[in-house]
Amino acid sequence: MIKGKYLFTSESVTEGHPDKVCDQISDAILDACLKQDPMSRVAVESLIKTGVVIVAGELTTKGYVNIPIIVRETLKEIGYTKSKYGIEQETCAVLVHLEEQSPDISRGVTAGEGQFKEQGAGDQGMMFGYATNETENYMPLAIDLAHKLTMRQAQVRKENIIPYLGPDGKSQVTVEYVDSKPQKVTTVVVSNQHDAGYSHDEIEADIIEKVIKPVCGKWLTPDTKFYVNPTGSFVVGGPQADAGLTGRKIIVDTYGGMGRHGGGCFSGKDPSKVDRSAAYAARYIAKNLVAAGLADKCEVQLAYAIGVAEPVSVNVTFFGTGNVSEEKTVELIKKVFPLKPADILKELNLRRPIYRETASYGHFGRDTFPWEKLDKVDELKKLIAK
Repeated sequence: MIKGKYLFTSESVTEGHPDKVCDQISDAILDACLKQDPMSRVAVESLIKTGVVIVAGELTTKGYVNIPIIVRETLKEIGYTKSKYGIEQETCAVLVHLEEQSPDISRGVTAGEGQFKEQGAGDQGMMFGYATNETENYMPLAIDLAHKLTMRQAQVRKENIIPYLGPDGKSQVTVEYVDSKPQKVTTVVVSNQHDAGYSHDEIEADIIEKVIKPVCGKWLTPDTKFYVNPTGSFVVGGPQADAGLTGRKIIVDTYGGMGRHGGGCFSGKDPSKVDRSAAYAARYIAKNLVAAGLADKCEVQLAYAIGVAEPVSVNVTFFGTGNVSEEKTVELIKKVFPLKPADILKELNLRRPIYRETASYGHFGRDTFPWEKLDKVDELKKLIAK
């Protein structure tokens, strides 16, 4: 627990941000593979720039996936239907370069192959999960509000509430804490691509009244500062203004900088990759621990070696808010939660097409995802009561 007053800031980006477009394309390809072949091995990266999308990586599947069609449908759903936005779904070029998964990697993640009796981790690395009871969905307040702002930006665009907005956009929220408890929002930054011919004053008024206040209302004060399109104009946006890449918004995807990050991205990777599945498992564990009352804040670290099923380490940090020792909690985790890759896939039912939805507005904090379920709370309470 941090004593005293301090500020913490997190950002989010809209589904039309070039990096997020790439995440959605990569995960749409993954979903198409898993829909036909749940055992598909996918590691797909996307790159987007003015008028062109490049898809590259490794793909092993028994299904057939028409990647150019998936790319174009994804662009259309996001809203890239006009060339003035930097790319247009019907006429853009789509370049594809995919190869099969390396046999050296496949050997380590295929149960019963060679010396491997059970499925091992798809790579080495460490993954973190985080949860806090400062919001109803156990997410840090700043990233929770930032995601809700970018979701609202997309909503007002698609529903023609603010019809002149384009797909590209960002939000940023600064929260004031006192003794580790959120008190108010001190600053909100919203930037959104827009058509030419609209004054900054008009855009600012629309964004404040129709986006910021409906989302942040109860956390705002008369002193809250608003920055809307701070440069004064955001006509040129999307891939025309910035190239996009899969996996470049890993902090937006997780906890907004609250807690640590293992460094691996999620999108475009099938769940045999522990970068994805173990990060989901770590969030699942942390959320249930907090919901069970073991702590107000919790960070869980899992670490793996490629081809090895058991994690090489499990670590828990309560930041001074724990009601149970961290050492005892590690033992509880090993008893209650799945930690081997195959067990995680089974417990969370990850070999199915659920990933496109994760690729914008964060992978955590929405109950539609299986790693957000709170089905271990009662079991944890019984164990700590003994």
